[in-house]
Amino acid sequence: MKKIDGGVTAAKGYQAAATAAEIKYKNRTDMAMVFSEVPATVAGTFTTNVFKAAPVIWDRNIVKGKGTAQAVVVNSGIANACTGEEGDRYCKLTADAAAQALGIATDDVLLGSTGVIGMQLPIDRMQAGAKKLATLLKSGIEAGSEAAQAIMTTDTHKKEVAFEIEIDGKTVTVGGMAKGSGMIHPNMCTMLAYVTTDAAITHEMLQKAVSEIVVDSFNMISVDGDTSTNDTLLVLANGMAGNEMITKEDASYEKLYEALCAVCTCLAKEMAADGEGATKLMESIVEGADTKENARILAKSVVCSSLSKAAMYGCDANWGRELCALGYSGVAFDPMKVEMSFKSGEKEILIFKDGAGAPYDEEEASKLLANDHVQIISKMNMGSERAIAWGCDLTYDYVKINADYRS
Repeated sequence: MKKIDGGVTAAKGYQAAATAAEIKYKNRTDMAMVFSEVPATVAGTFTTNVFKAAPVIWDRNIVKGKGTAQAVVVNSGIANACTGEEGDRYCKLTADAAAQALGIATDDVLLGSTGVIGMQLPIDRMQAGAKKLATLLKSGIEAGSEAAQAIMTTDTHKKEVAFEIEIDGKTVTVGGMAKGSGMIHPNMCTMLAYVTTDAAITHEMLQKAVSEIVVDSFNMISVDGDTSTNDTLLVLANGMAGNEMITKEDASYEKLYEALCAVCTCLAKEMAADGEGATKLMESIVEGADTKENARILAKSVVCSSLSKAAMYGCDANWGRELCALGYSGVAFDPMKVEMSFKSGEKEILIFKDGAGAPYDEEEASKLLANDHVQIISKMNMGSERAIAWGCDLTYDYVKINADYRS
């Protein structure tokens, strides 16, 4: 597997576009379209929040129904969540406008929205934007990058990545783009993620892969403990690489699975690192847990702790906060067996062992925690299972951003 430049347009047969529709923002692009030249198999996972945004319901019906699509239209600024029947109607009107401009069926159009909850979309601008996007579609890395830029809200930078693999002697590409910075918590987050591949794979096998991969990628990040109304991960596979159709869990499936997992994990880490107001990426690594699920719970508990996140911002090696987070996770373990260390780059400092704090230099530890990527390694010594969760520090700027988000 090789990492390459690009995002959603890296794979064969995909085009993208961005435009300034003035949905909420001024003087920036705020609508994007991704288009497959041929109908694509589609799989997806969505928010677990009971309040599901209108585009989430629209997409879920397509994914669980026909299982194919050809275009995705995304807007930033307004979430189209908690908008009642009018919000549902606006989904159809937007999809109708895009479908007419592209010459495809309405239910070949997937939708995504992110931004303020409770506001109605300016449907005239949405329809005009969808039609304009269809005229601006182009292939190439730049087009995908422009689309990734357009879907941002409080993100500080666009998020995209792509990988190449070989299946049946054919070069297969998997690329993706995402947005996410706040209202981020396990079981997806205020995130929109769109992954494209030119692999040929059945809907059943693609959905199986996506449902499994999300557990250890997007579901393992947290910024602030809030699970959004709009979380969406969609994966399109158009088969244009020319490999034999993947219909079972064989070597070809495993190769594609690995590439999909790499794209989703990279995008998930980008979101965690770009948490609203964040200065660093927190990576909680749990080793030696008795079960995989317990490893996940323990790892997530550390990155979800507000006290741990605040200490990370202050570069304070207050390791009692991380231990406390492990202890209230609900997982049973022997505290006397736990070892914990802080690591950044090649530098690792043991801070806890045999039920008590280990000797270390506070100044050295504080210097380590000042880096922009800090790992908290918890060795449970109860088994062989491992999991990783990602989060960020909690800063003054997080409060500032969210205190006046609507304005």
